[in-house]
Amino acid sequence: MVLTPSTMLPLGTQAPDFQLPDVVSGKTISLETFSDRQALLIIFMCRHCPFVKHVQKEFFNLQEDYAEHSLGILAISANDVAKYPDDSPESLKAMAQELGFKFPICYDATQEVSKAYTAACTPDFFLFDSNQQLVYRGQLDASRPSNGIPVTGQDLRKAIAATLENRAVGSDQKPSIGCNIKWIPGNEPEYFGATS
Repeated sequence: MVLTPSTMLPLGTQAPDFQLPDVVSGKTISLETFSDRQALLIIFMCRHCPFVKHVQKEFFNLQEDYAEHSLGILAISANDVAKYPDDSPESLKAMAQELGFKFPICYDATQEVSKAYTAACTPDFFLFDSNQQLVYRGQLDASRPSNGIPVTGQDLRKAIAATLENRAVGSDQKPSIGCNIKWIPGNEPEYFGATS
């Protein structure tokens, strides 16, 4: 495990488009899927990472707490399944069913979508506004495995609330920290060296 922070993609960046299969439904998911939403949260995650396991219940809480709001949620996993079979599409589907996730979970087999977003760690959070421009990238909250701080999602929740209320999100944002994305050998992005 390489402890890795977010790359902190510049705020205002337009969300890169993509077409990825949902591991549960098999449907193709793209930015157009969320075009009617006032906010879109994209979470880069996987199944085996202890940092993801530490906060995964909060993913469910976010889904439930914002069910009546115009927030789209999408999870994307890109880990090399040859070395990490727990992160395979079949395993991700089982995870979604076990944890009651209703939002799409997509598998980025080529890792190109993850590169387009400069995703670096699991979990890595990107929040976009109604124009699909980046307004927040950073940590869920200050909780980490073994630091004793409760998982509340407060940093991300503040950003979501502001976006849904058409308020500006503060630019003082702290990077998420987690396991590095498990890049396919030879497929590592240029930015990975700077964050690993």
